[in-house]
Amino acid sequence: MILAVMGAMGLMLAFSRVVADFVNKNPTIKMLALSFLIMIGLLLVMEAAHQEIEKGYLYFAMGFSLLVELLNMRLRKKAPPLELRNPRFD
Repeated sequence: MILAVMGAMGLMLAFSRVVADFVNKNPTIKMLALSFLIMIGLLLVMEAAHQEIEKGYLYFAMGFSLLVELLNMRLRKKAPPLELRNPRFD
């Protein structure tokens, strides 16, 4: 168990720079992560109040919003910069 925790910690340290650079390049990921944290926090509060929420709903919502954000990132990458767009033709 201790080796597993140490290995996981080493992996997190090894990839922390890559993840930080990705999040800094894509600020909408910060908002998505914040909404995930709020959703998980709300789930924990509800469970503390003995109100069970099906985990599948939570996982589906998180997966769907992540998929939508990935599609938005791909679309933004393909779109020309704003200064090159002509508003009359958009």
